[in-house]
Amino acid sequence: MAEAKKPISTDKAPATVRPQEYDAGTGWDVGQLAPKDAFRALDGDGYSTPVGPVVHEHPGGHARQIVVKGGLITAGVKRELDAAESDEG
Repeated sequence: MAEAKKPISTDKAPATVRPQEYDAGTGWDVGQLAPKDAFRALDGDGYSTPVGPVVHEHPGGHARQIVVKGGLITAGVKRELDAAESDEG
């Protein structure tokens, strides 16, 4: 007796094409990698309000680290960096 043939499936998964990945680049724009650490000092009254310029080494006392070297610059990080720049006048 002849064996029954299995039907050939025509339902194949579509080919998956992996997008090319590129380095984000280094800089201070959204999507790039931070070239340095960025900190901003916090005021002495409750330690919650950022004051002064963005510095790239811990300023001593209380400070907020905005981004670490090699960290991704997100919209929030960019907003904080821009706010510090506008505060300086």
